[in-house]
Amino acid sequence: METHDLLKKNKSPAPSTLIRATDPKANIFSYMLLIPPEITFKKPGLSGELDTTSETKPFPKALYNTSRMNFDAILSSYKQRVEAALEQWLPAADARPARIHEAMRYCLEAGGKRLRPVLLLAAHKLFPSRADPEPAAAAIECLHTYTLIHDDLPGLDNSGLRRGRPACHVKFDEPTAILAGDALLTHAFYILGKAYGSQPSVAVALVRDLSEAAGSRNLIGGQMEDILAERTTISEEQLDYIHCHKTAALITAAITMGLSLTEAAPHVLDLARALGHNLGLAYQIIDDILDATADSASLGKTAGLDADSEKNTYVRIHGLEKAREKARDLTIAAVEECEQMGDDTQFLTALIQAQERRLK
Repeated sequence: METHDLLKKNKSPAPSTLIRATDPKANIFSYMLLIPPEITFKKPGLSGELDTTSETKPFPKALYNTSRMNFDAILSSYKQRVEAALEQWLPAADARPARIHEAMRYCLEAGGKRLRPVLLLAAHKLFPSRADPEPAAAAIECLHTYTLIHDDLPGLDNSGLRRGRPACHVKFDEPTAILAGDALLTHAFYILGKAYGSQPSVAVALVRDLSEAAGSRNLIGGQMEDILAERTTISEEQLDYIHCHKTAALITAAITMGLSLTEAAPHVLDLARALGHNLGLAYQIIDDILDATADSASLGKTAGLDADSEKNTYVRIHGLEKAREKARDLTIAAVEECEQMGDDTQFLTALIQAQERRLK
């Protein structure tokens, strides 16, 4: 059974105190993960839109739990595909020189949310396929993990914990961590060239999106501005630049790469870029909030580093309440863009909403 078929069995609207959507056409399902199961909901019309004239009724808790279980099952299925792709495309741990390959695998096998490769797979699911998305999913996770290894280094964030266990430079040493990050960065592009070499237009699109997102004008540039801004006062525009480039660019690439492997129309890619921008910015703001409010055990990485480094974050500049409001507004905007991308966006919209649930 296809993963999205699980969701199609449960299209009932989500429970709510009274569902409130900024857009009356919003799909109720996309709000499901944020709403407690014990209250009431507005019935949808036959088209699936909100019927604002309907009376509220108790929502069957069992149906809510089934829908949530299906979301979890689909997410788990996507993650399993990512793990299988990584296993297939990574060098063996004992390949010479074994130390570098052991370090690469140590960092990737630590797990994590796998948000970027799951976004890629979910975007690919929306339209007829032109190519297998799993190598691309492995590639973007390799590149993302390289950024984490380098972020943790003493010269940058100096974090000793990543994904719930010692960071690469702690487990091995700093030179090995630097080289492991370098190797994962370059290996990402090896995967794309090897897997899609027989489809040049696909390979070029994937390499273009990933290299642009990871380069000096996006991810690296955002990181550079973040470092330069430490222990200074910056404007909201500068803060947005940092977040949009160091985080949102790669999240956007995950979505556009998934669509590049399909027959999606050009206008869908434009929607995907807007979606990636809003989701990526929301995701970084949520990370800033969690860094200020959660502990290291629950985060799986060292908490409080932003405050220790006097980094400019939404929490520091605007406070917790406004940061939460901004994350919420961006999440709603991302959902609205997602729902315009196709007819089968239930999982993707739920995945977007699930990111904000990390604050609950």
